[in-house]
Parts: sequence; structure tokens; C-alpha cells
Amino acid sequence: MKPNKVFHASLITIVMIYLFIPLVATFLYSISTDWYRTILPEGYTLSWYKELFTDPRFLDAMQRTLLVCFLAICISVTVMVPTIFIVTVYFSRWERALQGLVMLPYAIPGVVAAVGLIKLYSSGPIVLSGSIWILIGAYFVIVLPYMYQGIRNSMRTIDAIKLVEAAELLGASRMQAFWKVIFPNILTGIIVSTLLSFSTLFGEFVLANLLVGGHYETMQIYLIRRMSESGHLTSAIVVTYFILLFVLSGIVMRLGKSSSKEGSR
Repeated sequence: MKPNKVFHASLITIVMIYLFIPLVATFLYSISTDWYRTILPEGYTLSWYKELFTDPRFLDAMQRTLLVCFLAICISVTVMVPTIFIVTVYFSRWERALQGLVMLPYAIPGVVAAVGLIKLYSSGPIVLSGSIWILIGAYFVIVLPYMYQGIRNSMRTIDAIKLVEAAELLGASRMQAFWKVIFPNILTGIIVSTLLSFSTLFGEFVLANLLVGGHYETMQIYLIRRMSESGHLTSAIVVTYFILLFVLSGIVMRLGKSSSKEGSR
């Protein structure tokens, strides 16, 4: 057992070092004054982060990205939670059809989806080309698989059908059974799905660039545009981006562990 443990620990350590070396190098470059002739930077400074966080374009891009992601996720939660509940409890024969429908975003490349949306909404009775609403709608579609799997797994864990039947036998209506029994028990799954969806949307570039790139500068578009201006500043943006995603990933893993413990109980 011990040799296997040593081998596994060594393998994991090597993989982690391999994954973190580029991020560490990016961080060092983001706080360096010059780094051309030596192994380590010749000097250190936080001026690039100061310039970044005092740049109105960066703050505006961050706000826009958070707004679009927040609206898309709110719409997704509002639509998917009752839909999955109704299909799971009352129309289980439609569950396979719903699962196949929400998995379609995996099969459609981002470029193809963007071109199709532009063609559809650039003319006709509904013109949304260049509007943030077309991006919000596209983001809503992207996160469907994450929302479905997280919420559906939570309902399977708590056995939603039996809980609803028990609540209705005790005199609760269908709405009361959902809000007072099912929703509190799947709240952890909803939070995990929400955070996972947010981390996915926060790093999405193709749809944002093609659908609203010239009209609505998001975090991803801002990063691409600043790459040609300063490598140090670009590194600071990347580090800030990764720190936020690491925080979100840590929250997702923590909530996932607590959810699995509740399920085992």
C-alpha cells in the first residue's frame, strides 16, 4: 500500500506543479518591473494592478460581465427549477426528451450558434442583433446542461416523488409541496449548479465576441483588446480572472461535498 500511496502522491504533485507553473509565472510577470535577462524578475511592483483597478474600462467590463451572467442564471433558475420538478414528479415519461433537449448545447459549436442567432435576429419582427439580450439568451442555452444535471441529481437524492406524495397526503397543495418541502431540500443543488454555470459563463468568449463584441465590452473582450498594449497588464487581468474562478471553484467543491454528505445520510 505504501509504494502505491507514494506513487499516487508523487503523480498528483507533478501534475499540480505542471498546472500551476504557468499561473505562478503569470503572477510574477504581473508584479514585475522587468523580466528579460534573469530567471526571476529584476524588480517587483503593484503598479499594474493599480492601473488595472483604476481603469474605468476594466470596472465597466467587469460590471457588464457580472450583469449578463447574473441575468442569464436568474432566468435559467426561474425556468429550469419548476420545469424539472414538474417533469420529474408528474410527467416522468417526458424526462428523456427533456434530457436530450438540454444536452443539445454540447453538440452545437459556439461559432455555429452565434452565426445562427445573428442571422435569426438581425432582421424581421424581432431585431436583437448587437443587443445584450441576444447574449443573455445564448448564455441561458449554454448553462442548460449544468442546471439540469445539478437540479435533477438533487431531486433524485431526496426522492422528490415520494416527498410530494407524502406532503399531498398530509393536506398540502402541489404549490405548497414544492415551496415548503422540495425547494428547501434541493437548494444546495441549485446553488452548486448556479456557481458552476457562473464560472462557465464568466470565461466564455466566442459568443460574447461574435454577438455583442463591438457594442458591449465584457471582461473577455476587454482582455483580448488589452493584450496588444501591455503584457504586464494583461497578466494582471489573467491573474485576477483566475483568482475569481478559483474562489468560485472552491465554493462549488465545498457545497458539492456537503450535498453528497446530506445525500448519504
